[in-house]
Amino acid sequence: MKQSKSGTSISVKLYLFITLTVLLTALGMAILSYRINAGQIDRYYKESAYDSAVNFASLVDGDYLAKLRAAAESEEFQRIREAAEEADDEQMIQEYLEAHGLWEGYTENRNKLIKYLGNMSAIKYLYIIAIGDMDALYDMYLIDDDENPIYETGYYEEREPELRGIDFTKTVEPTISTGDWGWLCSAYAPVYDSSGNLVCQIGCDYSMDEVMAERHRALLYIILTAIGLTLIVLIGAGVLINRTVIHPLDSLTAEMTKFRPTVNASYTEAGVADLDIRSRDEINELYSGIRTMQMSIVDYLNDLDTLQKDKERAEESIRSRDEQIGQISKEVYVDVLTGVGSKAAYTKKADELNAGITAGNREFGIIMVDMNDLKMINDTYGHKKGDEYIKGCCRKICDTFKHSPVFRIGGDEFIAVVQGQDFKNLIALTGALKDTYRNTSADHDVSPWERYSAAVGTAVCTSADQSAEDVFKRADDAMYRDKNLYKQSFGSYR
Repeated sequence: MKQSKSGTSISVKLYLFITLTVLLTALGMAILSYRINAGQIDRYYKESAYDSAVNFASLVDGDYLAKLRAAAESEEFQRIREAAEEADDEQMIQEYLEAHGLWEGYTENRNKLIKYLGNMSAIKYLYIIAIGDMDALYDMYLIDDDENPIYETGYYEEREPELRGIDFTKTVEPTISTGDWGWLCSAYAPVYDSSGNLVCQIGCDYSMDEVMAERHRALLYIILTAIGLTLIVLIGAGVLINRTVIHPLDSLTAEMTKFRPTVNASYTEAGVADLDIRSRDEINELYSGIRTMQMSIVDYLNDLDTLQKDKERAEESIRSRDEQIGQISKEVYVDVLTGVGSKAAYTKKADELNAGITAGNREFGIIMVDMNDLKMINDTYGHKKGDEYIKGCCRKICDTFKHSPVFRIGGDEFIAVVQGQDFKNLIALTGALKDTYRNTSADHDVSPWERYSAAVGTAVCTSADQSAEDVFKRADDAMYRDKNLYKQSFGSYR
């Protein structure tokens, strides 16, 4: 066969294409692998540092730290601290704290820190720090480990650049940075007093020096591997591309005479051309065109035979879709957050109650519950804690009215339809629910989002009621009277 007169042979084009593709793919995969690995490691250390900070924050006394911070910020303490640091005399700080009744709490919290740090070998630094507002340039250390003298208490240190401008009243994303102490993964967890006021932060630093050194070595290994793999592939591709074995046209013609398409025949059985062609553009185009045409003929014949199978598959798909729609319909009636009935489920229940009223069955009552303080919980502690508050309030209703369906009809509104055994004990159970909310609301030993509070209204169906809506309105009015009593006692919030 004569050589093609075209300017660039397909072997040259393919070689260039493979070279660029393999090189770019290898480099891309190397970078992607490095970034994924680094990202996973960073997330692990950030999560570990934050979890450690949160765990230790749960061990310290927020009320005591509030007193210690107030004392440390005073001008008198700062004068004594500077003098103690200059004289390298820790006793001066101890005497001050003893005189102000703070030494016992100081040693207790410091010993907790030292013990926790000793049990967690991965932690490099653990400290309690009073962080200023977003624009502050300095933060004050309250308690540090025993490697630091106690006159470090009250010491103001310049805030790290990566932490400037951050609002520490909200959750702070852990950071990885390098400085005078090497590579550190730093996380902060808030400490609150019993009134829910932010007092200080627990700082937790994980050393990242070995991780970063290993990461740099890994990047070098990845790049070297990528380059080596690229060279191997390029050598193999070059050998393959540079082999100029061109099948003669007679081979293609002979292959065409074998083509005998029949129904349900595979490409091989029908004799579709299957040659190892390594030719220039003209041969490849001719071979590809003939092979594609032959496969199309075989596919067309086989499609005629598969129409019935396609129909059966379509019918099966329709049945599957109907089942999915049925499942979705069931899920509409369940509140996703609490697991109780949804507003749609209550509407359906109300229709059942109306049918019962028409038939003369009026033995039911409605409990209307509207949560207090939800907006405060959401605004102060975040919607995740707000969701916990909602679920906790709902759980109290379900625990009280064990034999009655409960529905969530709004963001902070619930309804219990009381029938049967619960209806017979309606007054006692309603009182028990109010007592439950009153007791949990007054419990200062738990987190604010665990101090459940709600207004409760009750109404029973009477002979004057024409529908469940009449009973609902009376229960709603009773609930609002209960809520007004709450506001008179506590204001809009506790």
